[in-house]
Amino acid sequence: MRKRHCVPGDWDPVSLSAGEPVICARAVNFGYGNHQVLHGVDLDVFPGEVVGLLGPNGTGKSTLLGVLSGDFVSAEGRVEVYGRPIASYERRELAQVRAVMPQQSEFPFAYLAHDIVNMGRSCWRTSEAEDEAIVLEAMIKTDVAGLADRDITRLSGGEKARVTLARVLAQRSQIIFLDEPTAALDISHQERTMELCREQAEAGVAVVAVMHDIQLAAAYCDRIALMDGGTIVACGSPRDVLTSERVSEVYDWPIEICVVREDEIVVLPGRCARR
Repeated sequence: MRKRHCVPGDWDPVSLSAGEPVICARAVNFGYGNHQVLHGVDLDVFPGEVVGLLGPNGTGKSTLLGVLSGDFVSAEGRVEVYGRPIASYERRELAQVRAVMPQQSEFPFAYLAHDIVNMGRSCWRTSEAEDEAIVLEAMIKTDVAGLADRDITRLSGGEKARVTLARVLAQRSQIIFLDEPTAALDISHQERTMELCREQAEAGVAVVAVMHDIQLAAAYCDRIALMDGGTIVACGSPRDVLTSERVSEVYDWPIEICVVREDEIVVLPGRCARR
């Protein structure tokens, strides 16, 4: 049975079969010049789940996110979104389908934080009042409503990250790509950000997030795609993927994975005794 997958605005909704992925990547290879970064990557992403991309620095996590989101054109392989090649989407249509939070958001001009978030509405044809309500809701959820009239260039790194996340939420897309969304945040905003990811997933949105905090990813992600050397070495539930042996091998460091309190995972890296 196929079901209608509806998105607000003027993008034509598509039909999905039960259990059909919204993103399908097969044999994806990608490189920069002569430097090959991704090697034959396969990945499916489904509505209503949070998928965490984990792995060491330089292993291709952000590159894969860029290929899946359509920001990078894959030299080889296949990436489909809602059953269509991602390259077949027009820019505005793609913006309606998916939203992207980059690893670093550069703001060369002194926009107000409110105006940055409002940019997320530019791909839709809705009323000013509706846009304003959506922007306010997104800013409240990310705890930046009080920064609405502040110059974005004067904000801290964590505040800029939360404003950027609010822009992503205001875009109201059914696929969200986040590149290290918690990197610049204090612990309370890390947790709030991941709770927002879960909230989006529960509303049927597909969320893909590059993360470095293994424990945070294990707590909030439905599936983990663990990467090493430009490939996905394991993909599945956090409990299945994050084993001490596998994580230690991938990160080239002794790491103990402990399961406590009803399947909550605790990550304990090996450390030399302090002198």
